[in-house]
Amino acid sequence: MGSLASRANLGIIWLFAVALFLSGAASLAAGNEPDRPGVAGDFPVASEVRLAGDEKQTRFILDLDKKIDVHAFLLANPYRAVIDIPQVSFRLAPDAGGMGRGLIKAFRYGLVMPGGSRIVFDLAGPAKIEKAYVLDAANGQPPRLVVELEAVDRAAFNRLLATSNSSEGLRGAVSPESTVDATGSTGAATPSDTRPVVVIDPGHGGIDNGTEASTGETEKDLVLAFALALRDRIEQDGKYHVVMTRTDDTFIPLAERVRVARTNGAALFVSIHADALPRREGDARGATIYTLSDKASDAEAERLAEAENKADAIGGVNLTEEPTEVADILIDLAQRETRTFSNRFARLLMSEMQTTMRMHKHPLKSAGFRVLKAPDVPSVLIELGFVSNKADLRQMVSSDWRSRTVRSVANAVEAFLAKRVVSAGPAH
Repeated sequence: MGSLASRANLGIIWLFAVALFLSGAASLAAGNEPDRPGVAGDFPVASEVRLAGDEKQTRFILDLDKKIDVHAFLLANPYRAVIDIPQVSFRLAPDAGGMGRGLIKAFRYGLVMPGGSRIVFDLAGPAKIEKAYVLDAANGQPPRLVVELEAVDRAAFNRLLATSNSSEGLRGAVSPESTVDATGSTGAATPSDTRPVVVIDPGHGGIDNGTEASTGETEKDLVLAFALALRDRIEQDGKYHVVMTRTDDTFIPLAERVRVARTNGAALFVSIHADALPRREGDARGATIYTLSDKASDAEAERLAEAENKADAIGGVNLTEEPTEVADILIDLAQRETRTFSNRFARLLMSEMQTTMRMHKHPLKSAGFRVLKAPDVPSVLIELGFVSNKADLRQMVSSDWRSRTVRSVANAVEAFLAKRVVSAGPAH
């Protein structure tokens, strides 16, 4: 009797489990994915945006589904207004922000740290933030974030900037602690872990999309997928400890990326990117490997370095307050050994990569990339290809291509570090 009851109970449990499974499958089929961190969850939703006004007064209005806190500040060089808000799920039109009005030339938005989003306005000239507030839902209208900008002269702007709490806003948005969190499951190395450290840096992220394909793919997503696959590949044999500058869609300032490498005593720093060319400049394709130099190897390298070095301005970082570490780095760049090792790894990387993928006609280049300026860490920047080229883009979204290319990069890392570990070993 007890056995029969037990079987009956198991049958009920089994039916309940099947019902739960079918319910979940139906939910997914309907497009209701389970909440994932950084996707939707319980985060406020921004659904619509509009601009009003002229060159003297301009208003920005963002529709929300719940009230949020707001912190606003100004930045110079170039003129920008920055709005820091809690993490928001932006569900705006794909071209939102591309067209400005009045005092706002354009604006960008996105995640700037786990739990925090940011909106950055590129201003047509000096302006002040007259008001930044959130209206309650009323008369059938949703809660709304309102930012009111008013034109001022340069002197007035500079006075506002001097008394602004912009540095407080910046610290709250991109603190060193949040950057450490951004390294995810393969975080900072511990003193007891004596394995060589490889820092993998997926370019851009969060508010900074990087380059974008005409079909909508963004550089930040393409390079993150590649970097995560490269991390997994390198960690397979357990010889090296991998630290990521980001493991999700988070904005990380360039100086912080350098700091991650130096703080962890990295043996190698690999930054992953994907280039794009305007139509008028042709349809280049293929991967390119960059190292640091004071003088760019050609005009294309100089253009790319200038574009990549603007990432902090895009993310709303105060470029007038460079950390003193950067000054030290510029002095220490005379360390020839680091550059020698960087160039050696770049050549080794090219040799491996060209066996599995198409390389640019000039695959080895150099320029003044800020993200490569750790004086004591061999560093390279890999441009996987051009998102503006259909053939390159087709490869970058291919898991098969990614797997083969990741293997070639991992082989180069292994060969480079194996030699360095042996040469650094104790003399017998």
